[in-house]
Amino acid sequence: MTTLQDKATGEYEVKLGRLPTLTGKPTHYCAGCEHGVLTRLIANAIEELGAREKTVMIDSVGCSVLAHEYINVDAVQSPHGRAPAMMTGIKKVRPDLLVFAVQGDGDAVAIGLLELIYAASRGAPITVFLVNNAIYGMTGGQMAPTTPAGMVTTTTPRGRDLKDTGPVMDASKLLAGLEGPSYVKRVFLPVTPMGSTDLYSARGSLEGAKSVLNAFKVQLMGGFSFVEFVSTCSVNWKMSVLESKRYSFEVLAKLFPPGLYVDKMGVEKK
Repeated sequence: MTTLQDKATGEYEVKLGRLPTLTGKPTHYCAGCEHGVLTRLIANAIEELGAREKTVMIDSVGCSVLAHEYINVDAVQSPHGRAPAMMTGIKKVRPDLLVFAVQGDGDAVAIGLLELIYAASRGAPITVFLVNNAIYGMTGGQMAPTTPAGMVTTTTPRGRDLKDTGPVMDASKLLAGLEGPSYVKRVFLPVTPMGSTDLYSARGSLEGAKSVLNAFKVQLMGGFSFVEFVSTCSVNWKMSVLESKRYSFEVLAKLFPPGLYVDKMGVEKK
């Protein structure tokens, strides 16, 4: 079931059954991981825009490497960190297409950082969704550029020491300082603990849905769009699913506060 907004009336319509933009295959993502949530949000946005037949997804190297198995659009596999370059090439040849990639923090902010910066600096009309879970998820839990101080990873068994590794990288702030991007935003995607109770808010998913749709709209208007999704990785953090949600809220949300950094097209006001 999904809920879509009618552009003419502004009213919401509930549709039953599988979205045409989803293949229906079960995902390989770990329990509690926000990759699955983002997959659904992207599929919803493509459906709402009626863009399935003209959308191309670039599979990056990371936990989202098999996303083409779940999102029912054309897809191309990129080398590690090179998704922005491949998207740029596709848009040069077919500017009518909607192209996007889901990249992890290691893929986009470590090995692929220059590709991301130059695509953003040029204002390339592409869309990058960054899943920031503060660690390398697919390759065994190594330290990422986004790993907080003190976090234990397979490459920082005594906790990350900023004196040795340098400060934490903030991709949204970095891109917001460039002239090229038209839309830069950070969203806290995990469910949020509500006080000391066992209740959690899903407000992040609602904000994420709006942000994915707006990012695509900006690309269709000719601009570069980037949305960073602060997420969890309970497996590599060595936590339970609920512990990871609380940790992300208490630590990552402060280190990477959600917010709108750039909105040159004014899509957030519409």
